[in-house]
Amino acid sequence: MPSPLDPDTIRTAPKVLLHDHLDGGLRPATLIELAEATGYDALPSTDARELARWFAESAYSGSLERYLETFTHTVGVMQDRDSLVRVASECAQDLAADGVVYAEVRFAPELHVEHGLALHEVVEAVLDGFAAGSRAAEAAGHRIRVRALLTAMRHAARSREIAELAVAYRDREVAGFDIAGAEAGFPPTRHLDAFEFLRRENAHFTIHAGEAFGLPSIWEALQWCGADRLGHGVRIVDDISLAFDGTAHLGRLAEYVRDKRIPLEMCPTSNVQTAAAESIAKHPIGILKDLRFRVTVNTDNRLMSGCSMTSEMAALVEAFDYTWDDLQWFTVNAMKSAFLPFDQRLRLIDDVIKPGYAALLA
Repeated sequence: MPSPLDPDTIRTAPKVLLHDHLDGGLRPATLIELAEATGYDALPSTDARELARWFAESAYSGSLERYLETFTHTVGVMQDRDSLVRVASECAQDLAADGVVYAEVRFAPELHVEHGLALHEVVEAVLDGFAAGSRAAEAAGHRIRVRALLTAMRHAARSREIAELAVAYRDREVAGFDIAGAEAGFPPTRHLDAFEFLRRENAHFTIHAGEAFGLPSIWEALQWCGADRLGHGVRIVDDISLAFDGTAHLGRLAEYVRDKRIPLEMCPTSNVQTAAAESIAKHPIGILKDLRFRVTVNTDNRLMSGCSMTSEMAALVEAFDYTWDDLQWFTVNAMKSAFLPFDQRLRLIDDVIKPGYAALLA
């Protein structure tokens, strides 16, 4: 008989995570300890439970200003090497304990230089932390591989510099490049120089698009910038219409995204918080999966959303009656879409993911 589909068993399933922000996943207790150690005195609470509650309330407040304030606190304590190493190490350990076997975790080096670190020092600290955390996870019985995505802020002007850094460290577990930040008013085409450089260097990149802004953001990310994946991409559903009989008609852009198998890095809980989706039950992931888009499931910001890969999958199971086969489908989609050489992706699918789900189905 298949294992029951509940959080305890879902946690044991192998998972692949493509969209997770390092500064959005700190442990509340760590945040408090780092604030004390670094002299950061602006936390809304120094009690771990109260602080976690504050982050959750802020994320669900409906106020973009309050939501963005949460990152002021996490980034505020991530301004020296020791803090970055610790946060990255704990990230790897937390993901591994949640059953994640492969993760690409993103962070913006330019946000961590306020106390004098150079950009390359930020990158090296995070990579060292991922390596230490992966070793600790393996010692605890959980194998994981964590790689980095270097993010440039779309409202700033350092994207070419960050892209060059991503290429310089791509043989040291930097998987690729990303841009993030407010979509409206800051189109990805402002950073064409960075994307053209990356393409010349045969490097991978994803772009936050189709979350707060609609189809034009997705179109620019793909057709002007050449993105390999879409960060979120929820609003592609705006190019899909349903007839009375349930038949779906895809517009030109949606058809292109599906035909080209462009991965959508969907983050259900976060999408509800930012009003990109009305609820989990009404999240576009349902129709997009039915239409066989390359959909993946992700966490975005585990602290702000109070979520994990296990909780995201469990919520989808409850909302859409998904089975183990469906969860494996999401996981294989993500592994196929990872910025990792083909043979290594195939090895993880054949040797880790499929056997893991087969055991749960036995």
